[in-house]
Amino acid sequence: MVHFSRALRRAGLKIGPGAVIDAIEAAEAIGVGSRDEFHTALSATLVKRHEDMAVFDEVFEIFWRPRDFEGKLIQMLSRMTPDLGEKEKPRPAQARATDALYAERPEQTRERQEIEIDSRFSVSERETFRQMDFAQMSAVELREARAALAKLTLPMDEVLTRRFEPSKRPVRFDARATLRAAMRTGGDLMLPKWRKRRRVQPPLVVLADISGSMSQYSRIFLHFMHVLTERRKRVHTFVFGTRLTNVTRAMRHRDPDEAVALCLGSVKDWSGGTRIGETLKEFNRRWARRVLGQGATVLLITDGLERDDAALLAQETDRLHRSCRRLIWLNPLLRFEGFEARARGVIAMAAHVDELRAVHNLDAIGDLAKALSSVPSRDADPRRFLPERRKD
Repeated sequence: MVHFSRALRRAGLKIGPGAVIDAIEAAEAIGVGSRDEFHTALSATLVKRHEDMAVFDEVFEIFWRPRDFEGKLIQMLSRMTPDLGEKEKPRPAQARATDALYAERPEQTRERQEIEIDSRFSVSERETFRQMDFAQMSAVELREARAALAKLTLPMDEVLTRRFEPSKRPVRFDARATLRAAMRTGGDLMLPKWRKRRRVQPPLVVLADISGSMSQYSRIFLHFMHVLTERRKRVHTFVFGTRLTNVTRAMRHRDPDEAVALCLGSVKDWSGGTRIGETLKEFNRRWARRVLGQGATVLLITDGLERDDAALLAQETDRLHRSCRRLIWLNPLLRFEGFEARARGVIAMAAHVDELRAVHNLDAIGDLAKALSSVPSRDADPRRFLPERRKD
């Protein structure tokens, strides 16, 4: 039971010593005769959140599975035959459960760390990996990129609100709090109380293009948005191709693989066409007043290759820009040297955004996380990519 609890803790569940003691007492009370009752007793004592149930089921299935000695013996004696059936689709939280149960031993981890330190080109290889394009990464490299995204320093931007909070410094006199404190002593002692304007993190709204040319970048960026949604309040995520879909509720699941899988299941136009102007019009009409309050920051992820009316795209982008505090356009086409805004859609959007940044590798996302915590930079000015600007 202790080893099982440690595996759950490595998989991400918050389990303390008291929960382990309760699980042991529950197992002693019901016995281990029925597998279903044993599963119910452990889940009732060890699982504290509904989002952790998928991880618990996977770890329980692997840890408490029966030892099939006869099946292993037949597999060893029989010849290797090709598997002609379809491969089973990985279940949500399966990767986290497998990594937690089959973790490396401390000796092996120590040897690997020593090899990495002794390697002469370890630093340069790490820099090359961070500058590698997401579209050129293999499945293993994409998995490492997702792990690196979870370790990024998150933005800590804050804005002033109209509400106030108590302050120890003499910033603004709080008459109501002063009189309330004086009533406790009958008015004999009156000490001044102070207050200051409250600072909060503004809402963060993401509009991600999931068309055929953007699906690879949007998929890896959704993992970064899952990290922000888990550690920050008021994060709203929308994806669009030919239609707009709100995937905010799906991104709130604890397991990142399950969250992205739910996003893929709720979207019907993934890797299809794109209609940027129409989807921005729908967002401005249905969702702008709901999610763009209190100085919201909008991240628009698209390549800007619009086939429809460019005038409509410029009009809706301008309306979106006027509705938020800061509009940042993330374009993977900036990975090419000498990029210029020559397409109609790119020219129509560049005149109505505050910043234009790249989003094709880990360094670009890391720079974005730093930029969200600071003031807009001139290096990301979208006007410098316009052909007329470059000629001047």
